[in-house]
Amino acid sequence: MADQQFKRNIAFKLRIGDILIGKPIFDAEKFSFVELGNKKIIRVNILGNVVDKYENEPAEGRTKFATLTLDDGSGQIKLRAFGDDVEKLKNFSQGQTILVIGILRNWNNETYVIPEIIKDIDPKYLLVRKLETEKERTQESPTTENKSQVGAIKDKIFDKIKKAEEDGGIDTDQLIMHPELREISPEIINQEIKKFLEEGIIFEPRPGRLRWLG
Repeated sequence: MADQQFKRNIAFKLRIGDILIGKPIFDAEKFSFVELGNKKIIRVNILGNVVDKYENEPAEGRTKFATLTLDDGSGQIKLRAFGDDVEKLKNFSQGQTILVIGILRNWNNETYVIPEIIKDIDPKYLLVRKLETEKERTQESPTTENKSQVGAIKDKIFDKIKKAEEDGGIDTDQLIMHPELREISPEIINQEIKKFLEEGIIFEPRPGRLRWLG
């Protein structure tokens, strides 16, 4: 009955790091949900690469269980299955990228996921999910901290364009793939480039090539 109740909850599309920074809320000693901003999260829709797999070999009378550890670049979280549900994890192994819809649990200060649905997916969807979640954040009311982060990102992007001037500029693709900017989504980088062009801070000698108008 409890699981039927959980299945009526929204499966929030999140990155793993978002789940981990959320606050686990308990009713007495029973886990209720993860609080993230104004959201009360019970079910999640997450993507990640399988970086570890474990299955126990239980002694007679002991419960069988298995885990998959997922990593999406923002953090790691475990999927846990017990008894007959271990079969849900059988066909997945280290190196695969998977989509998981499941219920959050927390035990011994660790938040984990009880999977309901697991599907093998193309790794490109990790970037799609990153862009989706970042777009949702930008639509929320910005805090002072967020404004500070946006300013730091803007400065970092502009600094790379300015430093490339001695090499005759930098291509947009090179900027997106720059080792120091890989944590910034391509969407945000393109947004900042557009703003710089509109403000007349940089120019394009040819499409996709960026130069500082210094």
